[in-house]
Amino acid sequence: MDRNCPECGDKIIGREDKKFCSDGCRNAYNNKINKDTNNYMRNINNKLRRNYRILSELNTDGKTKVSKARLLSRGFDFEHLTSIRHTKNGTTYYFLYEQGYMPLDNDYFLLVRRDTDR
Repeated sequence: MDRNCPECGDKIIGREDKKFCSDGCRNAYNNKINKDTNNYMRNINNKLRRNYRILSELNTDGKTKVSKARLLSRGFDFEHLTSIRHTKNGTTYYFLYEQGYMPLDNDYFLLVRRDTDR
């Protein structure tokens, strides 16, 4: 039974379960499938990455207090996050994956890192 590469259409030679004719075709095919489908999605993902990187760089000890001005000066965008957590005592934390922040008084924020062993 002849099988053809889903990327280039060439005949596949080799193992019975082989799906692509070469590593190049496999990479090209997967890159097409996994790429951000449009600029809007790509821009949101870039903002999430930047916010995560900023929190990670500022919060090296797992719990840090930082000013809003410092976050903004590094390009932090408060509009983009991945989740919100409300605690039993009424505190709200905003997260980018396991890195989070909680608003404090006087334009300060408590940066926290959530335990990811769950």
